[in-house]
Amino acid sequence: MIDILMPRLSDTMTEGAIAAWHKQPGDPVHAGDLLVEIETDKALMEQEAYDDGILSEILVAAGENVPIGTPIARLDDGSGAAAPGSGAAPAQAGAAPASPAPASPVPPSTGSATPVPVEHRAATPLVRRLARERGIDLAEVAGTGPGGRVVRADLEAAIGRRTADTPAEPIVPAETPIAVETHVPPSDARASRAVPFDAIRQQIASRLSTSASEIPSFTATASASVDELLALRARINEQRPGDAGRISVNDLLVRAVAVALRRHPGVNASYAPGGRGATLLHDRVHIGIAVASPAGLVVPVLRDADRLAVSDISTRTRGLVDRASERTLGTVDMSDGTFTISNLGMFGVDHFTAIINPPQGAILAVGAIRDEVALVDGEARPSKRLSITLTADHRIIDGALAARFLASLTELLEQPLAVLV
Repeated sequence: MIDILMPRLSDTMTEGAIAAWHKQPGDPVHAGDLLVEIETDKALMEQEAYDDGILSEILVAAGENVPIGTPIARLDDGSGAAAPGSGAAPAQAGAAPASPAPASPVPPSTGSATPVPVEHRAATPLVRRLARERGIDLAEVAGTGPGGRVVRADLEAAIGRRTADTPAEPIVPAETPIAVETHVPPSDARASRAVPFDAIRQQIASRLSTSASEIPSFTATASASVDELLALRARINEQRPGDAGRISVNDLLVRAVAVALRRHPGVNASYAPGGRGATLLHDRVHIGIAVASPAGLVVPVLRDADRLAVSDISTRTRGLVDRASERTLGTVDMSDGTFTISNLGMFGVDHFTAIINPPQGAILAVGAIRDEVALVDGEARPSKRLSITLTADHRIIDGALAARFLASLTELLEQPLAVLV
């Protein structure tokens, strides 16, 4: 008998919620089979089985949240031996003080039309989110998944029926937060309601609070003329067929930042606590790209950005952004970043200050490209300029180093041919 434990799926994960079981007690399981969907502090992730056997029992039902290392199910591998630590607390760090009481096994789906009570209607977090966004009442959707669970195919079918027929009246209108029990006094004239954090928003709040309170940071701002950068981008895109292969300003910016980090490795670093402290210099340049996904802010990582051509950066970045929107980013997609870029220029923001994404040592905030008048050889000429602000951990990055990094980055943006070599 093998205990299946709540896995650690990210470097910041301390607990996870079971989103959906893809196997039920009595089902055969083979190594590599999709076993369970787990909602972590960063994304909704699929977990495969590592061993062959028969799923004996499910210990943590869908919707429940447990610490990493907690047994969530048991697999009968035919050995006849009891699972190590069965009925006792897991002996590894980060595990729960005691194993949770086994939940009643969920019977395999028999295909019968037994109705599932509305208050117990099961659905994955992804399906619930999509239902809210589309104004679909899950109580009116027949689930074809195990135990009557509403799966994405059921939701898509309901959306198709609603399009063809009279739209159903949703319980919760699209884009309207779910009203929940609050601690707001009845006399509150603001008509307030509390919307609980999901796992991703909890992690955002925790990490950024830690960053703001524990990291002694400073900011430095520079401005670059990007007329040549925009002209280079236009020439590149003229040679690329279709919109799918077009290079964005952000793609060129990522490449320029990667080259500047290679020139100034002290910025591509992290603070190491303990003893007298130390600076961790990272030999590889993994750039995180802040993405505003439907689930909140996520930072997928573009690995070895300094070794990638601009076209590869463009292709990989689009893939990461698409997976962020679908909440299908994996652990590797969001791990081991050494520096982050946060670009709000597309929203018309001229200038802002970003908060460091720990344990990284710095983050770059990028504003919008704006029209200005520049004095060139005594003549006033129109110019396109871009504002960039570096927020740095002052324990490992001094002001002079930050200034040299920004000077190199400004030079690369103003003479962009160097970005391509």
